[in-house]
Amino acid sequence: MAMLQEAGAEEIEHPGGTLLAHLQRVSALLASWGARPALVSAGLCHAFYGTDGFPVALLHLERRVELAEAIGAEAEAIVYLYASCDRKSSYRALTDDSGLLADRFTGRRTHPSLEERRDFAELTAANELDIAAASPQMRALHGADLLSLFTRWRPLLSEQAWAHCQRVPGRPDP
Repeated sequence: MAMLQEAGAEEIEHPGGTLLAHLQRVSALLASWGARPALVSAGLCHAFYGTDGFPVALLHLERRVELAEAIGAEAEAIVYLYASCDRKSSYRALTDDSGLLADRFTGRRTHPSLEERRDFAELTAANELDIAAASPQMRALHGADLLSLFTRWRPLLSEQAWAHCQRVPGRPDP
């Protein structure tokens, strides 16, 4: 939390309030799904390096070791995988064992393990579902596409995540 506060996460606007509030909700959502501690920690820190959909970076990649020291190497590796993913070229093949994930920072393509792909899918679902729940506009614009994406990713999602995926994108405005 100290690193997030030092980086100004509570001052950055994000659907549903601030980036810090969003990160806390994503982490809590992952915990409610029964995610292991490393994934819950990654949920809290998933925006540290920016993402393909949210370019604001809280920490430069050269300082990865600092984040690893704060949240653990496993959680930091999940954060890096999430942040580095070139979504356009990687999402379609995520369920495929031979699918490649494109690293937007290095240009390299890797074959993530099943556990890495599951972590990525769960973190993506928690992130996108929080945004959809917080923003009626985002839900209206992207809800159907999210449900389609998560339906394709169903083999990678836990039962709890999948149940949530089916509810939020199509939920009417509050």
